[in-house]
Amino acid sequence: MKKTALIIMIVTIFSKVVGFGREITLSYFYGASNISDAFLISLTIPSAVFSFIGTGISTGYIPLYSKIEQKYGQKEGNRYTSNLINILLIICTGIIISGLLFTDQIVKIFASGFEGDTLVLAVKFTRISLFGIYFTGLLSIFKGFLQLKENYVVPALIGFPMNFFIILSILLSFKTNISVLAIGSVIATASQLALLVPFVRKEGYRYKFVLDTKDEYIRKMLSIALPVIIGVSVNQINVLVDKTLASGIAIGGISALNYAEKLNGFVQGLFVMTIAAVMYPMIAKMAAQSNFDGLKKSVSEAINLINLFVIPATVGAMIFAEPVVKLLFGRGAFDVAAISMTSNALFFYSIGMVGVGLREILSRAFYSLQDTKTPMINAAIAMTINIILNMVLSKFLGIGGLALATSISAIFCTGLLFVSLRKKIGSFGMKNTTISFIKILVSSLIMGIVAYLAYNFLLSYFGSNLSLTISICIGAFVYFMIVYFMKIDEVDSLVDSAKKKLKSYAVNGIIKKV
Repeated sequence: MKKTALIIMIVTIFSKVVGFGREITLSYFYGASNISDAFLISLTIPSAVFSFIGTGISTGYIPLYSKIEQKYGQKEGNRYTSNLINILLIICTGIIISGLLFTDQIVKIFASGFEGDTLVLAVKFTRISLFGIYFTGLLSIFKGFLQLKENYVVPALIGFPMNFFIILSILLSFKTNISVLAIGSVIATASQLALLVPFVRKEGYRYKFVLDTKDEYIRKMLSIALPVIIGVSVNQINVLVDKTLASGIAIGGISALNYAEKLNGFVQGLFVMTIAAVMYPMIAKMAAQSNFDGLKKSVSEAINLINLFVIPATVGAMIFAEPVVKLLFGRGAFDVAAISMTSNALFFYSIGMVGVGLREILSRAFYSLQDTKTPMINAAIAMTINIILNMVLSKFLGIGGLALATSISAIFCTGLLFVSLRKKIGSFGMKNTTISFIKILVSSLIMGIVAYLAYNFLLSYFGSNLSLTISICIGAFVYFMIVYFMKIDEVDSLVDSAKKKLKSYAVNGIIKKV
């Protein structure tokens, strides 16, 4: 798992860099304005309306396809996939029609602070972006299919065409018509599907028209997916509350929250989702084979890997929140007020990075065991805490209060999941995990102190951006040197894997020369 996750991380780094190019382009041309607010809400609405269904389907699809293929073979697995696709397309059609009929009301729910031209623009954008739901639905199935076939790289590549088309649409919209923003977002989503389809066919899938709502596996998937759908819809309620409160706190509040989320999401997407994507199909197969020792080992390994990468990122983001935001977005229409709001939100989002990351891993452990009710219940509890804290903290900390509420609720939810999972499967190496956590935390704090001192020293000789870049490099070097000598199992394993790979390349190079 470690080797595969490392390869995907490298691919994801490049994808995320291009993704930041998209955010930088948007912030340069539209800043934190009513146009960027309207555009981002138009992207949020289809995502919020459909993501809980897509997540539920992909979560139920992976373990059930594994079971069907093991029992009946790939042909029956393909039939199940085609049936699911057709049912999903019908659901998507119903969602789109409903969305088109009640666009005004939906936008007002998601952004109650929108008025006048901002509201009109958001409604216009949303009516276009709703059609991307078709492609998002199919992506949720095909990504799971490829991961089941142990093809993790191609699903990790879909960010490249998406980001390219969104950047292109931002540039064209600024020079031509503002509607191109929304049209480009739909084309961008479609381009992701276009990349996956040839590889899905290569893995042996052939579409057939099958529509059987009474299929036992569709019903079984529904029983698995329904609690996930409820749990994810709970998370979307959190998004709804955040965006609604942000729209009333300040003009550009939604944009500032979004940019901070993207920076936070960079860490989550690079490390957490990469590890989760590799781990989930693997432990789903282990659960189907009743290999619970292997499942426990994989979950423990994933937790330690998350800590290894996310804890130092948390410390770094908290120390350098404002310089990072200024480096990435501080140009064009992105003014001082936007930098202040975004860096404030990023600081408080950073507090919950580890909580959010471990929540994803622990939830998938339950999903692999076909227990989707426990994560749903915990998510509902966390949502209640988040909404209460949103109301209170936003009054004192503004946009930052919304981010802090999200962080606290994520940490609390993760704690509940740890306790619940231990009750369900017994001990899964928590003693070693705790020791590794302490070692990583100490290493990260030392890294943070060194990087902070280096930054302040370098400011006397260089500009802010160059000083930040050098300081981050120094901090990263110090961190990996410390954790290497801390004798953490996951670090030793990654180093050994890298040494073997380098040795293999060296040997192959010598053979070719000979």
